[in-house]
Amino acid sequence: MDVVTNVKCVQIDGLVVLKIIKHCEEDSTGPELVQGALLGLMDGETLEVTNCFPYPRVPEESEFDEEQYQMDMMRSLRHVNIDHLQVGWYQSSFHGNFVNRPFVESQFSYQNASDESIVLIYDPLKTGRGNLSLKAFRLTPAMMKLYQKGEFTVESMKARKIGFSEVYEEVPIKIKNSPLTGLLLFKVKDEDPVPKKVNYLNLAHNTSLERQLKLTMHAVDELTQESMKFVQYQRTVGKQQYNKSTTIQRRNAENIQRKARGEDPLPEEDLSKMFKPVPQPPRIDATLAAGQVRAFCDNVNTFTTQSLGRIFMAQAFDSAEKS
Repeated sequence: MDVVTNVKCVQIDGLVVLKIIKHCEEDSTGPELVQGALLGLMDGETLEVTNCFPYPRVPEESEFDEEQYQMDMMRSLRHVNIDHLQVGWYQSSFHGNFVNRPFVESQFSYQNASDESIVLIYDPLKTGRGNLSLKAFRLTPAMMKLYQKGEFTVESMKARKIGFSEVYEEVPIKIKNSPLTGLLLFKVKDEDPVPKKVNYLNLAHNTSLERQLKLTMHAVDELTQESMKFVQYQRTVGKQQYNKSTTIQRRNAENIQRKARGEDPLPEEDLSKMFKPVPQPPRIDATLAAGQVRAFCDNVNTFTTQSLGRIFMAQAFDSAEKS
């Protein structure tokens, strides 16, 4: 019986967060996403992430061995007494656009090898606007069992009761800094205080909201295409069942007439060869598309809530100054 690790919280060292931000900021000039490995250990129901290292970006035609690179890095960290157990990976994402097949396949491989593995999704665009966007996710146990079987039919997903909300789950994050780091921050604050004029209320949100809505429309279009594939499959199956039923009725009628004439009935034919099963399109793509739509809607809801709060606050300040 498989033992399922119950990860209820992810504790990340502040240095790990800074290393992830530094990697994403320095290596996110192109459209490609940046990725890296997370290192740490499991303490009860809390996963402690104490270190990380980036994956190098190499050309596709290169013979670079990524697994060997990870082993060499973890071996080198072990030699200098740094936590070297891999507990997951991290990836950059723009506007929460990460729910897709490669994401699920990568997380499945990590979680299948080590059940406590997580994935950290970092959004550099949101963070650049003063709101740290770092979330931890894991595939649900039901999704892990379904992916091991590799059957993404309607029947198998109904049997395991998997919808787009049961594909992955978010794990709460807690960032921890050592007492020495806290003392250093207090010292830096005293030596270089925050200037008096700081733009805390940035009301320019049209660009981000427009981008979010465009991504949502694209995800809805992808979901519609997957739905049309399944509708076409249902039509094909229905047409095949009609032709099969018509063939059986025609043969039965012919046999009745032959029997009345004293002739031998028609030889039995294998209907499975005449009507081959129609392959059912995998429902995992439609499920992930629905999950991505939900993620975009949640992002738009959160973004608009914050933006409206800033607008109301700015209106209150303006009214107070005029009065």
